[in-house]
Amino acid sequence: MNDQTLEKMRRMKFHGMHRAFKTSLESGQLNALTADELIAFLVESEYDDRSNRRIERHIQQAKFRYKANVEQLHFDIDRNLDKNMMMRFADGSFIDKHENILITGSTGIGKSFVASALGNQACMLGHSVLYTNASKLFSKLKMSRADGSYVKEIARIEKQDLLIIDDFGLQPLDSQNRNMLLEIMEDRHGKRSTIITSQLPVINWYDIIGEQTIADAILDRIVHDAHRIELNGESLRKRYGMKKEMDIITMQ
Repeated sequence: MNDQTLEKMRRMKFHGMHRAFKTSLESGQLNALTADELIAFLVESEYDDRSNRRIERHIQQAKFRYKANVEQLHFDIDRNLDKNMMMRFADGSFIDKHENILITGSTGIGKSFVASALGNQACMLGHSVLYTNASKLFSKLKMSRADGSYVKEIARIEKQDLLIIDDFGLQPLDSQNRNMLLEIMEDRHGKRSTIITSQLPVINWYDIIGEQTIADAILDRIVHDAHRIELNGESLRKRYGMKKEMDIITMQ
């Protein structure tokens, strides 16, 4: 009877329940559980298993630049990274409120690492996340226009709970990129959250976007009420050198 039950669990893809029931049989734990306790135990095991697999799927689909988490962030370095602020971000409330975060600072200071850590934390909380380099994002969207998948790609970006655009502003936007960025931010404004990292101060983003009317429209949707992290100090890559661990040297 138990073998048949295990096989049915496997066929129905109740992996967590299957593992818990099999382990309980082997350990003799079932004899100590009432019927209610057994049902609760099996259901909880299945729930936890599905939650963990969903988190793993979110992390894989996000395609983070770094394997970073909030616990790895260094607050003992003088670079204007406020621990209390980061802990507030870590609870995911900024996503629930559809707020944006802008991270600026010189190259190597840790912008991408901080963004990756916040994105990974969002996945742990059950949110869908997409991490992308700004140049690659615009290139991919331009190619999607050519092959007819643009609408599908824009829809995929729109539905992400958190969009992370890394290295924004490395080069000025052309007309097509401006319009695509406006469409993305218009779709997400007030409904989803976005994190943007840039080497340039926010005040210089007008020049990067170009076309004042469109720049005003884009930045109004990005910057209004956004949280700002303005990192400063010397490059961490330069400071620690290539012999340090990845969670320090690869920050940007």
